[in-house]
Amino acid sequence: MAQPIYSRIVLKVSGESLSAPSGFGIDPQRAKDVSTRIAAIHAQGVEIGIVIGAGNLWRGIDGLAHGMDRARADQIGMLATVMNALTLADALEREGVPTRVQTAIEMHAIAEPYIRLRAIRHMEKGRVIIFGAGTGNPYFTTDTAAALRAAEIGANLLIKATKVDGVYSEDPRKNPEAERFTHMTYLQALNMQVGVMDSTAITLCKENNLPIIVLNLWQPGILEGAVNGESVGTVIT
Repeated sequence: MAQPIYSRIVLKVSGESLSAPSGFGIDPQRAKDVSTRIAAIHAQGVEIGIVIGAGNLWRGIDGLAHGMDRARADQIGMLATVMNALTLADALEREGVPTRVQTAIEMHAIAEPYIRLRAIRHMEKGRVIIFGAGTGNPYFTTDTAAALRAAEIGANLLIKATKVDGVYSEDPRKNPEAERFTHMTYLQALNMQVGVMDSTAITLCKENNLPIIVLNLWQPGILEGAVNGESVGTVIT
């Protein structure tokens, strides 16, 4: 088994990764599929933090379209990420991976509050940490939450796991001739306004010299390849 070159990572996955074929709700089988991929890199000794979105349960943009207050719409989304975090935690535990959920909004009955040093200690003991409720503040995406938590806990890699195998010059679904980048700089990503990650998250990674890998979560062995330093997806440094 190859030795990972990244010892502590944050993995950002979308809420849709847990969804039923319709793209909505939670499918326990999909949660199992995601957990087996995470368990594979955990078995290599990688310390793992996870931030998960909530697009399978709630999209704030839909609320805004009907006149909802932005802060309240974002708060609903933050709560939805906790539902996904608990789902993924359960799936990981059933894979034999010790897991803790920490939330930016305190809810003591179901999860620990986010405490930076406690999160680090859990990871040092081999537990996967799932960070729920985003940053705890409206107007910030879960991409930004992932970049923030990665910087706080001293991660040496942020993986953005998507449905595509990297960053393209154009939408590859619309233009089959679109170029896929194997590497780009933070400034290039910001100037291109790449759709896979928001500019606040990229800027935060740039300021903390935190590399990003954008990859397709569903490609077999892709997470192992990423942590082992193989050329996968698109690397942003």
